[in-house]
Amino acid sequence: MERALNSIRAVLITAVICIVLFSDDARSFYLPGVAPEDFEKGDSLSVKVNKLTSIKTQLPYSYYSIPYCRPNTIIDSRENLGEVLRGDRIENSRYVFRMREPQLCNVLCRVELDPKSSKAFKEKIEDEYRVNMILDNLPLVVPIPRSEQEGPPIYQLGFYVGLKGQYAGSKEEKYFLHNHLNFVVKYHKDPQTYTSRIVGFEVTPFSVKHEYEGKWTENTRLATCDPHAQRIVTSSSSPQEVEDKQEVIFTYDVTFQESDVKWAMRWDTYLLMADDQIHWFSIVNSLMIVLFLSGMVAMIMLRTLYRDISRYNELETHEEAQEETGWKLVHADVFRTPSNSDLLCVYVGTGVQFLGMVVVTMIFAVLGFLSPSNRGGLMTAMLLLWAFMGIFAGYAAARLYKMFKGTEWNKIAVNTAVFFPATAFALFFVLNALIWGEKSSGAVPFGTMFALVFLWFGISVPLVFLGSYIGFKKPAIEDPVKTNKIQRQIPEQAWYMNPIFSILIGGILPFGAVFIELFFILSSIWLNQFYYIFGFLLIVFVILLITCAEITVVLCYFQLCSEDYLWWWRSYLTAGSSALYLFLYAVFYFFTKLDITKPVSGALYFGYMLIASYAFFVLTGAIGFYACFWFTRLIYSSVKID
Repeated sequence: MERALNSIRAVLITAVICIVLFSDDARSFYLPGVAPEDFEKGDSLSVKVNKLTSIKTQLPYSYYSIPYCRPNTIIDSRENLGEVLRGDRIENSRYVFRMREPQLCNVLCRVELDPKSSKAFKEKIEDEYRVNMILDNLPLVVPIPRSEQEGPPIYQLGFYVGLKGQYAGSKEEKYFLHNHLNFVVKYHKDPQTYTSRIVGFEVTPFSVKHEYEGKWTENTRLATCDPHAQRIVTSSSSPQEVEDKQEVIFTYDVTFQESDVKWAMRWDTYLLMADDQIHWFSIVNSLMIVLFLSGMVAMIMLRTLYRDISRYNELETHEEAQEETGWKLVHADVFRTPSNSDLLCVYVGTGVQFLGMVVVTMIFAVLGFLSPSNRGGLMTAMLLLWAFMGIFAGYAAARLYKMFKGTEWNKIAVNTAVFFPATAFALFFVLNALIWGEKSSGAVPFGTMFALVFLWFGISVPLVFLGSYIGFKKPAIEDPVKTNKIQRQIPEQAWYMNPIFSILIGGILPFGAVFIELFFILSSIWLNQFYYIFGFLLIVFVILLITCAEITVVLCYFQLCSEDYLWWWRSYLTAGSSALYLFLYAVFYFFTKLDITKPVSGALYFGYMLIASYAFFVLTGAIGFYACFWFTRLIYSSVKID
């Protein structure tokens, strides 16, 4: 129950922070954990430990799930909603440094392995798990020199628990544990106050079979690592095996390096991007698609449509009008209420909700509020904004529902508030049960689940009802032309105007505009990498909006010219079909870029990508629908109808 209260408190605090950030006093406000901290020489530096992660299993575990050295009392740090959902479990550790005071061969603890503990270490080494630590809100990284020996190193988040290898002359594979850590803490010194700020936290792990004389006591000096005898660990030439009844001694060194990097720029080295040309190529690729579509839309709007409207308006007799063909002939049916209109209203409203969430999240991210230094901030912001955008979902659904002559606004409000979240939550619950079965820290605890339900029913649902009430009270949207009581028969269509074919074709270009950037997004999620280039992402998102709108308008025009007036659902599905290609790309990415072998891990990947693809379908479908809605109202209000 305490965790439930903490989760709800975190939701409310984050909501207040979002309000404060955009108040008049925001200039004097620091995000929690982001304000700089000054350290005097000799000040205590506490290292915190985070989850163990693996790109092979995608199942995080808490640091103390394997027998590492434990402090007397394990204290959990208070995580925000996003951190809990990511599986972060930040706890204290026995690693304690003193600012600008180097330490060599510090003994952390001595552990004797039993069958259970040795098996736990071997499993984590087999699955290539990494240990994550935090110092002054900076994650621990392992510097890896570039192969061409030029430029700064590449940074890997966390160090491997251990490695597999063979002794020289033996074919038997052994497991070796990284039990000696060589930490490097980089700091920037203030020349005026002589205080220091931490700007880097690096480690080089080693596997060392420590030796000593006599019986083990707290004051025993190691023969393999003794600063008094000038013996320090520089290699893993005599590694520590992981076997039953093996003795493991955990040790560490700490060195401090002064750096010219200022505190405000300390994340730049972590986020150094060597592949920015690929992102620019993505932008240029997307812009070419937009220019091509814009040219087609311009040709339709400025040439074909202008000529059609002028010719239709110059017809003098009813007989001449009847001889005409094309989009004008279906004017009496084009605004006829579609089948399953209630479901269409729900999907359009949910799409508006997602659009609002994505736009505001992008703005926050570009302004720097959701940088990687604010762990869990992105996911927390997205969940909160999704809940608050419920008012726009209710408004959009109710306005459309009233245009379709609907009368029960509360029914459409319930469906809009529940339909998508219930589907996603049901799948999420099943996936969470699988994670619980693996005893992973990624399993969402009951308290956080309660907080999510509170966000849904306590914030989102009431706002959807409020938006629906406001939208339904507005005057109904008037159709530009009258609709006949008798439905017009649709002539036989050419093969390329088949609904399934045109819908599938329509989704290719929107997906083509984003698929390069999609690679980096998937890598950040599933390969444990940072994603921070929100400026590029914002440009790509704007291009996606334009592409969805333009391809839907073009195909809608061709459809109406073929005297097929069933455009409502097809406009939604045309843009929304890009989600199918997104999911197919996710399948391709799984088999070409990931090394996932466990069935549970595979189920997690495809389950979460299915939810993401469904959300993408709802978002892009709503964009295509509104583009077509505006287009049809524009052209039919421009011609004279007898």
